[in-house]
Amino acid sequence: MTGKLTDRLHGHYHSGPRSGHFDGRRFFNPGGKAPAGFGDLIRWKLLERPEVWPKSFPSHHHGARPERRIQGQAIRVTMVGHATLLIQTDGLNLLTDPVWSDRASPLTFAGPKRVNPPGIAFDDLPPVDAVLLTHNHYDHCDLATLKRLAARDNPLVITPLGNDAVIAASVARDRIVTGDWHDTVLLPGGTSVTFEPCHHWSARGMGDRRMALWAAFAIRSPAGLIHHVGDTGFHDGRPYAEFAARHGAPRLSILPIGAYEPRWFMKHQHQDPDEAVEGFRLSGSAHAVGHHWGTFQLTNEAITDPRDRLHGALDRHAIARERFRALVPGEAFDVPPA
Repeated sequence: MTGKLTDRLHGHYHSGPRSGHFDGRRFFNPGGKAPAGFGDLIRWKLLERPEVWPKSFPSHHHGARPERRIQGQAIRVTMVGHATLLIQTDGLNLLTDPVWSDRASPLTFAGPKRVNPPGIAFDDLPPVDAVLLTHNHYDHCDLATLKRLAARDNPLVITPLGNDAVIAASVARDRIVTGDWHDTVLLPGGTSVTFEPCHHWSARGMGDRRMALWAAFAIRSPAGLIHHVGDTGFHDGRPYAEFAARHGAPRLSILPIGAYEPRWFMKHQHQDPDEAVEGFRLSGSAHAVGHHWGTFQLTNEAITDPRDRLHGALDRHAIARERFRALVPGEAFDVPPA
């Protein structure tokens, strides 16, 4: 048995000193909740009835062809699909949780399947300077896409501790930078990326739960501050209040709004749209983009429920819908000046 396979079977993704969120083998959410167990998963699958999604959910913005670079104080975000977004600012092209595969699954023939194609065709992507990989769940960490990006652009992959063991077969080790919460990576031109806490978990299989860390990101560029969250539970608002206390109010927040039903099963790991709006308010963000909806059916809510509930929450708080937009694949958002 090879050493790499042995490491995978025994969950040796990260070795390091114990900390307030690492027990020497597994990471955890301080003061938070562990993910639901196998029994709860069976209860959900056997007793709950998901809403039926359409086989196709077309976007009128499909086929976007982004500019090669965006300069100056502009920030442009283009939705590719689910949690994959292209962030362009200050001459840099950043790609979050890139997934171009047809399924968010370890299998090519089973698992959640796309109901719309990527909003940007892979060959139409501008050169990617860095990938921000929040955690290793299959709807966020697609090894096939990472391998394609490495062959084409050789971008830096910035990811939390332990995920290098997962992606090393797809990305050269010298192009992977791992970090703990609050660590900072410097990019060309003065942009920095800081790993931030969020309330989630990680796994690629049955035996490696929480062996690799999960994180949000604070992206600080000359154009302003961006708070990017791949997945999180609301956790009494702590991820948002603590972010604002450390970094100030973002010019833009990129927040998950989908994959939240049933609440008894998903609440602690996936916030719902109402909680996303509350987090937006707690952080003092000027604008937000909602993602993690409308591409892969992971949970029970109907396909448009995240957008509809987002609009309802914004209306109840008298927040203009233009300030918090649920993008569809191919749609771009030019963030207004702060």
